[in-house]
Order: sequence, then structure tokens, then C-alpha cells
Amino acid sequence: MKTVLIGIIAGFGASLVLLMALLPLLKRLKAGQYILGYVKEHKDKGGTPTMGGLAFIAAIITVGLCMLGINDNRVNLTLAITGGFTIVGFLDDFLKIYRKDNGGLKPYQKIIFQLAIATIAAVYCYLNDLYYLYIPFGGGKYVNVSWGIIPLVIFIFIATVNCVNLTDGLDGLAGGTSCAYLFILGIIFSMQSSFSRELCFIAVGALAAFLVFNSNRAAIFMGDTGSLALGGFISCLSVFSGNALYIPILGIMFVISGISVIVQVIYYKRTRRRVFLMAPLHHHFQMKGYTECKISYAYSTLTALVGIICLLFV
Repeated sequence: MKTVLIGIIAGFGASLVLLMALLPLLKRLKAGQYILGYVKEHKDKGGTPTMGGLAFIAAIITVGLCMLGINDNRVNLTLAITGGFTIVGFLDDFLKIYRKDNGGLKPYQKIIFQLAIATIAAVYCYLNDLYYLYIPFGGGKYVNVSWGIIPLVIFIFIATVNCVNLTDGLDGLAGGTSCAYLFILGIIFSMQSSFSRELCFIAVGALAAFLVFNSNRAAIFMGDTGSLALGGFISCLSVFSGNALYIPILGIMFVISGISVIVQVIYYKRTRRRVFLMAPLHHHFQMKGYTECKISYAYSTLTALVGIICLLFV
């Protein structure tokens, strides 16, 4: 318990200090977010500093290495992969700022980078016998997927990274939902005595500090730098611990974001009509008149409630 508390405090402190140093730097560099014209509710957010993910991801990696050392290969690879997705997100954000538009990396470039990183994780799982998956609500039972872990892990990474990225659309939304997810996952790790629960709680502390700056009205956005890294971090923790099947349950709000976009696109192409006023779903609620605070609170709360139900059956 003491190491968990130290992890939360250290993660919070490191992230807070880094954010306080990064924010004025981003302002001086005019590294502001370009806002899409059709998102009318966000028209006054143009120019808000982005790439805040650099701070909390750096805090997670630094505190993680200081507390856990380099003796656990799964921890090392988790931090390395998280760093890899941070670089991809940073390139995307940098290009948006440099070009002064919302283009960034081309879709095929993003998917190539993501597939490459996901394949590394998948092969690592297979070579290190990490193909046993806990069955949610199964009372500790697990299933052996053998070589099937390779395509499964690749799919999980691609889906999770992009769904977390899609959820990053309102102040405090992706950060708050991820914080709730990681807090519950840390408790699951404690109950299973598997992998590194400290890493989960370090991230909880780091994200809590970020939310101080990112809650409505946000002083800084995480950008793709943060959202892609968070998706990779969550994927690593869940996959390397054998809890990959918990992702669509604990991450239900991420899944909803992804599915709402897929449904909207397919239905519009077939009928030229929309299912939602705007996708992802959080924008639909926003256009219905719900405030960003309420939507973000609801997403985080629902994630926590689903997580509590999961804990009853671990």
C-alpha cells in the first residue's frame, strides 16, 4: 500500500511540475490547437496550447523507472511502447501546428506506425508465453489463445489507441476516463498479484495533475501526443497482465466513442443521413445542450461504476 501511495504522489508531483514548466513554453512557441470550423462549440478554444501529453507521459516514464528500475522486461517494454506512441502523436501535433491546419500525419502514416509498434508487442507476448487471458466475471479462470495472441494483440492496440484518441474531444474527457480506468486496473492487479500495480497508480497521479490544467475550461490539451500514448499505455498494461479482455468492458466509454464514429460513417454513406448530430458520441451530447463538465463527469463515473462491478468478480 505504501508503494502505491508513493506512486500516486510522485506521479502527481512530477506531472504537475512538468506541466507548470511546459505550459509557458508552449505559449511562447505558439503551439496552439487548431480547431475544426464545424465544431462551433469549440470556436473560442482556438490557440489553446496542445501537446500537454508530453508532461504527464514524461512523468509516468520517469517515476516508473525511478520506482521500478529496469529489472522487469514487461515494465520496460510498456514504457518504451508508450514512448513510441508519444513520438507518433508528437509528430502529428507538430505538423498540425506547423501547417496551421488539422491535417497532421496522413491516415496511412499513422496506421503504419501503429501497426509496427503493435506487432512488437504481439510478438513479445507470443515469445514470452503471455497468451493466457483472464476471463472477465470468470472467477479467475483464463483461456489459452496460443498463436492467436499475435493478431489479437495487434487488433487490441490499434482499436484501443484510436478509440482513446477519438475520446479526446472535450475538456477532461480522455484524461478523466483514463484515470478511472487505470485506477480500477491497478486494483485488479493488486487482487491478481500480477504485473505492476505501481505503474497504474503512477499514471493515475500523473493524470490527476493534468486534469488540474485540463478541466473545463482547459488551459492545455493533451493532443495526439497524449491520447495516442495513453492508448498504448493502457493496451500494454492490459495485454501484458493477461487482462486484455477487460478493455472493452472497463473501457466501455472508449468503445462507444469508436463505435459511434463507425456507425455514423457507414450509415451516412448508405443513406446520406446521420444517426447522431455529430460523432463521436460526446459531441452529440454536447450539441444536445449538455455541458462539457457533465459529459466528462458522466464518462468517468460510468467507467468507475463498470470497474466496480468487474472488481466483484475478479
